[in-house]
Amino acid sequence: MPVGRRLGRKGLTLIELLSVLTIIGTLAGIAVPKLRETIYVAQVAKAIGDIRVITQEIDAVVAGGGALPASLAAIGRGGWLDPWGNPYQFLPFPAGKGVPGAARKDRFLVPINSEYDLYSMGRDGSSVPPLTGASARDDIVRANDGGFIGLASKY
Repeated sequence: MPVGRRLGRKGLTLIELLSVLTIIGTLAGIAVPKLRETIYVAQVAKAIGDIRVITQEIDAVVAGGGALPASLAAIGRGGWLDPWGNPYQFLPFPAGKGVPGAARKDRFLVPINSEYDLYSMGRDGSSVPPLTGASARDDIVRANDGGFIGLASKY
């Protein structure tokens, strides 16, 4: 019998075990960030879809001769939450009174809508009116009166 060999060997050596753990750790280190990124992309897509649905419902009310709703509750969407668990934000602009100061603004500080703002505060759950603000960059916004719906950082 050669030296160093055992009969009926049933376990793993420490080197084999460490090698397997290193491989698993490396694969997890690659997979987890990709998974988080994929989940975030899906959350953004859901928020965009939700804002499109709400926009269509508001536009249907206005096209049917109704006034712009005062809140999302008026169209049955008051408790609707974005993918991050925050309520969607709706700011109607009063007819004939111009755009309020709290309206969302582009990098030139020009309001991005003329009738109402509708947006999700994004992953961080906070926002500021100028889209260039740090806490507004991850917001999902409706801009150009519905011509753009997407991430504020891409507007």
